[in-house]
Amino acid sequence: MMTEVEQVDGRGQQPRTLGANVYLLVSFFADVFWFATSVPFFFASLGTALVWVGVPLMALSILWWRLYARMERRFVYATLGYYIPRPYRYREKNVGFLKHLFRDPASWRDLAYVVLTFPISLVCFILYVTLWAAGFGMLTLPFWATFIETPFFLFGGARGPAYVVSSFQDTLVPAFVGFLLLCLAYVSSRWVAKVRGKMAVAMLGPSKATLLRAEAAHLQASRARGVDAAEAERRRIERDLHDGAQQRLVAVAMSLGRAKNRLDQDPEAAKALIDEAHADAKLAVAELRDLARGIYPAVLGDRGLDAALSSLAAKAPVPVDVRVEPALSTDQRPPAAVESTAYFTVAEALTNVAKYSQATNAQVDVRRERGRVVVEISDNGVGGAHTRPGGGLAGLADRAATIDGVLTVASPLGGPTLIRADLPCEW
Repeated sequence: MMTEVEQVDGRGQQPRTLGANVYLLVSFFADVFWFATSVPFFFASLGTALVWVGVPLMALSILWWRLYARMERRFVYATLGYYIPRPYRYREKNVGFLKHLFRDPASWRDLAYVVLTFPISLVCFILYVTLWAAGFGMLTLPFWATFIETPFFLFGGARGPAYVVSSFQDTLVPAFVGFLLLCLAYVSSRWVAKVRGKMAVAMLGPSKATLLRAEAAHLQASRARGVDAAEAERRRIERDLHDGAQQRLVAVAMSLGRAKNRLDQDPEAAKALIDEAHADAKLAVAELRDLARGIYPAVLGDRGLDAALSSLAAKAPVPVDVRVEPALSTDQRPPAAVESTAYFTVAEALTNVAKYSQATNAQVDVRRERGRVVVEISDNGVGGAHTRPGGGLAGLADRAATIDGVLTVASPLGGPTLIRADLPCEW
């Protein structure tokens, strides 16, 4: 199993020029060093594998190029913006450390990356140092050529084709060529860095099979949590019906039965019993209405998230500032499951704010980011909120997991508290 279950960020982005050229320049020196130390060390340990010395040497060499891979993943993210999760498997019980290193395919992909990147880095370094140096030198030729009083050869010489610079006009054509070289270096360096970044993602990140296994395990866990959340919701509804509306309706039936028996003998007492039954019936209707609102609020279905969350904020005991992206309540509304999850996330969070946070104000921000609905609830309270089994926040995490969403809680002691739900959504 992977140590992390994350998607690679930045797959479709274009690296920035500065980061791309920093990567192409620095990676050359790093790749030369790690190639010169990793590959010979590996073959030395391989050659002595018949004796006991070769085995620990092999393990050390694997750890050595694993260290390079770890640094390379961080460097790629810092310069090119491609996040690469750790691809290594957990060590299983009763499996030795050396055996675990040898059996992990990611270890050997790291070695293949060390071998492949060395010649690529060498070519890229020579090419781009030449392009940038020649382009900058030729572009600035009109400025520094004036300090040279005698004509000089820019290219070639006495034995071959030459371009002689003897006046300011002679520097204009090389300056234009230098500008073209800089443009070529600018555009191509970003493209080459993007290819290098994707190569690092493919070789230093988790394999497709590992990602699929991790995704399957995540979906299986999400399905189990969804089933548990649905069962808990069913029990809550059943309990609310039994303790609330059902008892009211039983009282109505009993009052009407007593009134029926006294109607002929004591009309006044029967009238009082009917009035009591009428009051209980109205209370039962109110409780059923509240129960239905807890299942799916009518205002959410009719008017969308903005109106529903504004209604929650109006009932909160502390001032709540609600900001909802307009498109989420108009023609680009998310699916009903996403809307209800967002609504109940805010409802539970505001309930916790009122009960525990001692906050004086709260903010609710709902927006769309990269095909997801992001719900953030923050307050200026005392903090200390955390998810615990059976708690309200754990229930919200389970509800979010039913649609493959993620709930995160940041609430240090002393505050502030931030609850964020990332809910996948397709329009």
